[in-house]
Formats: sequence, C-alpha cells, structure tokens
Amino acid sequence: MAKFELKLPKMGESVAEATITTWLKEVGDTIEMDDAVLEIATDKVDSEVPSEVEGVLVEKLFDIDDVVKVGQTVAIIEVEGEGSANDDTDNKEFEAAPETAKAIESQVEESTAAVHNEESNDYADSDQFYSPLVKNIAATEGISLEELESISGTGKDGRVTKHDVLGYLENRKDGKQTVVAQKEKTTPSAAATAPQPTKASPAKVAPVASGEDEVIEMTRMGKLIAHHMVDSVQTSAHVQSFIEADVTNIWNWRKKVKNEFQKREGESITFTPIFMEAIAKALKDFPLMNISVSGDTIIKKKNINLGMAAALPDGNLIVPVIKNADQLNLVGMTKAVNDLANRARTNNLKPDDIQGGTYTVTNVGTFGSVMGTPIINQPQVGILAVGAIRKVPAVIETPEGDFIGIRYRMFLSHSYDHRVVNGALGGQFVLRVKEYLEAFDANREF
Repeated sequence: MAKFELKLPKMGESVAEATITTWLKEVGDTIEMDDAVLEIATDKVDSEVPSEVEGVLVEKLFDIDDVVKVGQTVAIIEVEGEGSANDDTDNKEFEAAPETAKAIESQVEESTAAVHNEESNDYADSDQFYSPLVKNIAATEGISLEELESISGTGKDGRVTKHDVLGYLENRKDGKQTVVAQKEKTTPSAAATAPQPTKASPAKVAPVASGEDEVIEMTRMGKLIAHHMVDSVQTSAHVQSFIEADVTNIWNWRKKVKNEFQKREGESITFTPIFMEAIAKALKDFPLMNISVSGDTIIKKKNINLGMAAALPDGNLIVPVIKNADQLNLVGMTKAVNDLANRARTNNLKPDDIQGGTYTVTNVGTFGSVMGTPIINQPQVGILAVGAIRKVPAVIETPEGDFIGIRYRMFLSHSYDHRVVNGALGGQFVLRVKEYLEAFDANREF
C-alpha cells in the first residue's frame, strides 16, 4: 500500500492559514476521489477540502479547532500501489495518455539541461488550487504561472486537470495557443546590490492605554485587510479621477419595474447590477483597464471578472467576483449580485467566489458617502467607487433652451494605478461609464 499526503490547498488572496472546523471522514473510512474529507474556516470563507485520490483514511494529523497553514499535510490516505502515492499518481496519469506522454517525454529530453538550470517554479504565488501532478507537468514543460492560470479547468469547481494541461500543450505545440507574456528574469544591477547608507528611522511611539481605555485585539481578517491595504498603497501609484453622472432615467426605471421584476424573477433589483452592467461594457471598450502587472510586464486579461465589495456580518468587507460579467444580461447580473451578497452575509462564500477578479467596484453610497477614494485591490489596476444618489437641482439642456430641474445624480470615483494607467485612459474610462449610465433606456424591457 502507498501513502498519500492530503495537504491544505491555497484558498484565496492573502489567506495563509485555516482552522479545522469538522472532520467529515474518520480513520478507517473509504474515500472516493473528490470526496470532502474535512471542513475548514478562514476569516474570509468556509470551505471543504476534497481528496485527490481514492483510498482509506489512515491518519488525521490535526484536531478540530487546530490552525493549519496552507501547504501543510492534514491527513494520510492509504491507496493501492507501492511507494509514494503522490509520485505514483503522477506516473499513472502519464500512462493514461501514452501518445501525448511520449510527445511530452521527447520534449522533456530536449530541454532537460535547460530545465535543471532554471529556477524551480512551485506556483506558490497562485490563488488557485493545482494538484501535484498538474504542477509537475507545468514545471517540466516550462509553463509559467500566468499561462497556468489562463487554462480553463474542466474538473470539479473549475479545477485544472491533467487533461486540460496536456490539451494546452498540444495546442501550444501546434501554434494554436497564445502564450501569455512571462515574467522577465532580471539581474540586480551593481547599484542595486551595492551597500546603501543606512538612515536612522524615527522611533515609533507606541500608544499607551490608560486605565479607562478598552484594548481590542484585531481579528485575523482585520490584520489581513490591513496588510493588503498597506501593500497596495506601497505597490501602486494611486491617482483618482472624479465625475458626476445623471442617473434620473435609471432611478425612474427601477421605481417603475421593481415590483414586476420581483414578481417575475423572484429577485429584488437594486442599482448595483445596473452599475455593474455599465462598467463591464466600459471595460470591453477599454481593455487596458482590465489588466494586471507582473514586474515589468502587463498581463491583459481575457475575461472580465468584476469584484463586488460586500459587507460581512462582523462589519468587514469581502470582494466576491462575478465571473464573465460582460456576458450576463441584466437579469443574470441581478441574480449574480444578489446571490453573492446573500452568501457573503451568511458566511457561505466558497474560495472560488473570491478569486480571479480583474476589476473591482465598491458602493460607498450604501453608507451615505457622496464619494470616496478607494484603494486598488491588488493585483488589479483599477477600482471604481459609486457614491450616494442625491436629488439635486441641475441645469437641463433642451432644444428650447436651458432650465433648472430636479435630477438624481451621483459621483463616480475612479482610483487607478498610475504606473500603467495614464490620466487620459483613467479619465476616459470613467467618462464612458458615465455615458452608459446616462444613456440608460427609461423604456427598457427586462
């Protein structure tokens, strides 16, 4: 019999550890592939950890309420065969596709020397879960992290399988696959490696609590958010553009259809899906806002996945992602928005729900704010804050002349990374969002 080590997979951005809440299998239980073995909880989401193999659970390495780090072995599963099950799985998977395996083996032999000289890539920076087999094939074939993340998964919950990777390699061999720009390997310059004069940093003054003050320990999620925000400010050159949009047509249309929409679709329609629809359209018009930065390279995202800041029961915020938002109609967008918001409020989001975002939207108007200057959600390059909708007097232009009327207006605040997004692009993008909102058809059918 061989032993397989079940490890805690990576679960999302900034998640480094999780707490075991429930063991779903006991020692001696038979486990099928993809069976959930245990349940875990992080400060972001609760999730199940599935098995990658079939076998029998022979050892649990942690108890309930233990904190486990990503990558640590949590259980041992006994499978049929000799030696290490992790290695044996790799061999069996290669044998399942002999023709493809031979082609890959031939390529490996030609590039063995180069592969051994290159730095090892364990894909630890990815927010997605990859099996050891997938990682081994990707590393052997020189597939970069960006390439691996661009592969569409056909496995459970969209996981990338061996067949997905082998199919990608076949397409790349035939010249059908577009290769994503890889990270450039840079050698530190002499100036960078030369000793730098040290500067005396000012001493930090620790706050002192008096006897009447209450000392509150930060939650784990609070610490993660704090680290993520500081890291974003230190990484991106933040700059903002502001614009005011007239959303009177949207206000009147929603007021007119909300009861019928609820009755027909069983969903409440808010302003958020309408805003999301306009932003997705603008991202299609300006694809260089739908990018991320990796060193000195720009990764242009194929899909438009909109992150939507949502409130958690404890008051913290989380950013679930609407995948392929540009492909949804207004009804589909409404259902997606409501589903993610409801599951965020009840702590039922899954790890995949908070991964893969390419641009983020936050509604500061929910809390009554007229506008805000949001911090970019790394590794994205832009985030749009929509302010409170206000009924204000405004100048209305007509063919008969201008007059003062009551209109519903709101501010859009666009924060973007000035390293790669200049003022023209940042301003044009938020202007396009405004134009889509103001052109909303007040007689639109849903």
